[in-house]
Amino acid sequence: MAKQQEEARYTEDEVKTLDWLEHIRIRPGMYIGKTGDGSSMDDGIYILLKEVIDNCVDEYQMGYGKKVDITVTKEKVTVRDYGRGIPLGKLIDCVSQINTGAKYDSKAFKKSVGLNGVGTKAVNALSTHFLAYAVREGQKKAAEFAAGKLVKDYKLEKTDEGNGTYIEFTPDNKIFKNYHYLHEYIEQMIQNYTYLNTGLTFYYNGNKYISQKGLYDLLSRKKNPETLCYPIIHLIGDDIEIAMTHNHQYGEEHYSFVNGQYTIQGGTHLLAFREAIVKTVRDFYKKDFDTVDIREAIVAAVSIRIQEPVFESQTKTKLGTDKLHGEERTIKQFLLEFVKENLDNYLHKNPETADGLLKRILQSERERKEIAGIKKLANERAKKANIHNKKLRDCKTHLNDLKDEDRLGTTLFITEGDSASGSITKSRNPDLQAVFSLRGKPLNCFGLTKKVVYENEEFNLLQHALNIEDTIDDLRYNNIVVATDADVDGMHIRLLLLTFFLQFFPDLVRNNHVKILETPLFRVRNKQKTIYCYSEEEKQAAIKTLNGKAEITRFKGLGEISPEEFGGFIGENIKLSPVIVEDKTKVEQVLEYYMGKNSQQRQDFIIENLRIEKDEVDGPEAEVLEMEA
Repeated sequence: MAKQQEEARYTEDEVKTLDWLEHIRIRPGMYIGKTGDGSSMDDGIYILLKEVIDNCVDEYQMGYGKKVDITVTKEKVTVRDYGRGIPLGKLIDCVSQINTGAKYDSKAFKKSVGLNGVGTKAVNALSTHFLAYAVREGQKKAAEFAAGKLVKDYKLEKTDEGNGTYIEFTPDNKIFKNYHYLHEYIEQMIQNYTYLNTGLTFYYNGNKYISQKGLYDLLSRKKNPETLCYPIIHLIGDDIEIAMTHNHQYGEEHYSFVNGQYTIQGGTHLLAFREAIVKTVRDFYKKDFDTVDIREAIVAAVSIRIQEPVFESQTKTKLGTDKLHGEERTIKQFLLEFVKENLDNYLHKNPETADGLLKRILQSERERKEIAGIKKLANERAKKANIHNKKLRDCKTHLNDLKDEDRLGTTLFITEGDSASGSITKSRNPDLQAVFSLRGKPLNCFGLTKKVVYENEEFNLLQHALNIEDTIDDLRYNNIVVATDADVDGMHIRLLLLTFFLQFFPDLVRNNHVKILETPLFRVRNKQKTIYCYSEEEKQAAIKTLNGKAEITRFKGLGEISPEEFGGFIGENIKLSPVIVEDKTKVEQVLEYYMGKNSQQRQDFIIENLRIEKDEVDGPEAEVLEMEA
């Protein structure tokens, strides 16, 4: 009883007032989202980089500076623009005093990305090292900080450098534990900046990025022209740009932006766009097509610029604005008016495109009706299978039950066999982590239609567990983690599952939901210390650390790892490798090569590259070769 009373104390002594710097460091999630290790594109270390780049882009939007230099290494991040440069006398305030900036005057930055005067200060506060300098008309002012506190105020000096601002920082590894930047995520971020700011050149680690056709270039880069049902439609208006087409894949593929910000979670503008497309298509063809048939296989990008946008969090990943600033019109009306007029005109002027769109809608309609009966039977089978007892060890809360950072932790582990699922089930967090147990190897579904998803028991039960049989908007878990053994069979199951997701639910992969669980291959220990190793190199290093006197255990399967040990691998120290589809990767071609019927071609490749696989190849390519062998 005394302990409970002590825990419940609520007096003047317990009430604290934090200054802005303390608040950012104690509650970083409120400012930069989750403090992950860099395996997710919405992890805080990428938000830090984005906050700095946003200021460079705002300068370009105002007509100053045509290039941005970015360098990212393990040790530090540097960003240099060539705009006007922060006013020298206000440099320290602009990077270290909360709610300080020039963006409160909507005339100067009326459609800026950041309006709250927080971004760069948050970067400063969450970095062990932060250096900023500004150049204006031959004069340079610099200041250096540590964890947001000024450590060196440099004197004003003359310079030959061009105008602009330079920011250098190192994320605090006490806040971002074991973090690492993934090149693919940064490249994608920079590519998006170029599409939304045509003519602005980025140099990232020496590579040049620029776009001249905006969102048209975005879709062109992501899609193979041979897989499109009709040429990309590109529409541009005042404060709005749209690019769209349909292909022969499943699902919807959307890229939405507000004031140059990639809104990963969409928001009111994306909902409005999706509704506008349906209404316009129905009116044009004078037929009441089903919404699903119109949207199936659509690939689209939409960008709008509005004054004083309201986002659902400081990280600006979802637009919450309903009405346009200073107008009676809503975002929905704005999008509907633009799409109705411009898409309708485009289809009238381009009958071949209109014909291609119609054929794709009719194809989706035929397939939907074909599987309607099968889908009903499959749903009944799923209920009879009592999925929540036999296949799924569910968690207590799900993606749509939670808000903010907590929702990002909802996870479904997909395991092979009862022993592995048993170990994870015993060691998981039952509030947020669920386990789905596979029976045997899944079907190779490459080249098959969605009909197989309902006919195949494993696939049918898996999609029911995820709650995506009707739409992925109802997804129950933020992380879908493939947890298979690190042997040939495990790699094969991994590829079969990835084929399933890429074939039928590619949105899950594109939206960073599908990941691979990395578990240790070795345990190296003596009486004083235990080291878990994820590679042969780490094992050798651990043996040296323990002076060669060590017991070495090779984990052949997840079922061999005790629940007590497993708790460390799926808890705070979990290692997840995201499944990333780069823009230059043509998914259809990759799946056809690795999962198609060209077994002789793959066999010839293995024979020709066998020594390379053994001695030189590392990473995912080696895994694929090992599986094939």
